[in-house]
Amino acid sequence: MLRTLLRRRKRSLSSADVLVADRPKVRRAVTAAALGNTMEWFDFGVYAYLASTMGKVFFPASSPGVQVVSTFATFAAAFLVRPLGGLVFGPLGDRIGRQKVLAATMIMMAASTFAVGFLPTYAAVGVAAPLLLLVCRLVQGFSTGGEYAGATTYIAEYAPDRRRGFLGSWLDFGTFVGYALGSGLVTVLTAVLGTDGLEDWGWRIPFFVAGPLGLIGLYMRMKLEETPAFKKEAAYAAAESGNPTAEEAPPTAKGTLKEIFTRHWHAVLICMGLVLLYNVTNYMVTSYLPTYMTVALGQDDTTAQLLVLCTMLLVVLTITTVGHTSDRWGRRPVFLAGSVALIVLAVPAFLLIREGGILLPALGCAILGLLLVCFAGTAASTLPALFPTRLRYGALSIAFNISVSLFGGTTPLFASALVELTGNDLVPAYYLMVAGLIGLVSTLFLHETAGKPLRGSGPMVETPDEAQRVVAHSRTAAGRQARDIWIRLRHPWARPPGEHRD
Repeated sequence: MLRTLLRRRKRSLSSADVLVADRPKVRRAVTAAALGNTMEWFDFGVYAYLASTMGKVFFPASSPGVQVVSTFATFAAAFLVRPLGGLVFGPLGDRIGRQKVLAATMIMMAASTFAVGFLPTYAAVGVAAPLLLLVCRLVQGFSTGGEYAGATTYIAEYAPDRRRGFLGSWLDFGTFVGYALGSGLVTVLTAVLGTDGLEDWGWRIPFFVAGPLGLIGLYMRMKLEETPAFKKEAAYAAAESGNPTAEEAPPTAKGTLKEIFTRHWHAVLICMGLVLLYNVTNYMVTSYLPTYMTVALGQDDTTAQLLVLCTMLLVVLTITTVGHTSDRWGRRPVFLAGSVALIVLAVPAFLLIREGGILLPALGCAILGLLLVCFAGTAASTLPALFPTRLRYGALSIAFNISVSLFGGTTPLFASALVELTGNDLVPAYYLMVAGLIGLVSTLFLHETAGKPLRGSGPMVETPDEAQRVVAHSRTAAGRQARDIWIRLRHPWARPPGEHRD
């Protein structure tokens, strides 16, 4: 009994265990990480809104329906290599640092997106055109395999515990700002150039914009410092290995696949379920919905684009509020509410979208946008907290990218193919309902992490005064625990103060 009680006793925190966030550094970290996501999703917004145009440029011999499926197949192919990118960049980020890997992914992402604007068309070089497009998409997919997991890890390790939800939500704020910028640019080009001008040369313009955006993002990321949590973990690894400095710490086997899938398999499954929930909803709304309204429902291109663009603006306006709410109410309640609402409201939302006019489809899109923001506003603070610091980047990269590749990135392809196959335009709603059910089950196994330190890290607070309060509270708690142990040893049948009999 003595051994058991002593094993359960926790050491009180010292002032060295509590990190105080540097506000200017936190702002730079959030801005630089969010800008990378803006860049990534600018490309997604452009590609989704140009799906029918890209189909005509690169797959002209096919029917309109097959052109869309072919375009989304190229889109989905990029997601097939994302797990490979996660396997490379994730463990590398745990080994050499988050900042270096995030700078590398930014270079690859910007260069491959920029290159799409220079590709020859099918009319110029034949079948080589779609093959070159596929190569660019594969490079994009490989680089983004380390992007989102690295960015969420970076922000989570810089954010104070009590504000991790709010600060993490700015990462996905950048996501939807990028999508809105990309889709907005395509909408303007469509209105100004018309369909013929867009197919002739206008489709290249959005991809050229990616170059300057990438350079700005790269400059900001090169100015970043490594996260406090990684520095502390690297120093600990260096001390264990006998090296005098953190930089000389050799790679360890702690972040290997074996450890991730044997000791943390439950966290991997929960992560994959939550990522499936978020990304199926995300790609259904952002990547497939514009094409669904134009191809499956026969609505006007400009109307469909404006409706989805307004939906993205709604998400942008509400996402940080949802992140702040998750800090107060917890991550689990937000995910639970969103999952149940998705199951209940997916069909009504699509019934509204397929109605004529503007008002009812706008209402349906708004419902989907509000469902999406429940997951987008909490994902960046929830997912990194599932794994310990020493393998957080690697484990999150692998779990996130496997789920996105299998379920998220393939959503437009499967949805468009199923609608084409069945002729049932409510198939996307049923798809969302299944995602909601999987997300609900995953959330039931999720431990609440709001306001708590990340696994493997000490508390992160905003001010020195708060740090002193945390240390004092820890000492009080440790003293009470020591008192309880003493009472149990001296009087085994007695109840410590504060315990009540049933």
